[in-house]
Amino acid sequence: MKEIVRTDKAPQPAGPYSQGVITGGRTLYVAGQGPVNPATGKAPDGVEAQITQCLENVKAIVEAAGATMADVVKVHAYLKDMSHFPIYNEIYQRYFPEPYPARTTVQSDLSGILIEVDAIVALPD
Repeated sequence: MKEIVRTDKAPQPAGPYSQGVITGGRTLYVAGQGPVNPATGKAPDGVEAQITQCLENVKAIVEAAGATMADVVKVHAYLKDMSHFPIYNEIYQRYFPEPYPARTTVQSDLSGILIEVDAIVALPD
């Protein structure tokens, strides 16, 4: 059994996928979120603004499922340019408290955006 998570505080899916899916085991899978601002439908300019918006989108879906960023157990991050890794790390620490989630960060040929992030969340009882 699965439950779909949807919020207007994150961009609506641009294809045949859900923003988030909760499984019967109380695990939330957050779909890859880019830096699109749900209010404007556009990505902001600059790497810092795009990283921040991307993590705000993830946070909105996590919160819509009744969790917090402290409940995130795994993060996958895709950076267009690995030279952005230090600023990504700096901003990332503002969103995730210790103990930090497990994380994978890779370079990816993203089209028109600088970052995309997905997450796995252990929902609180």
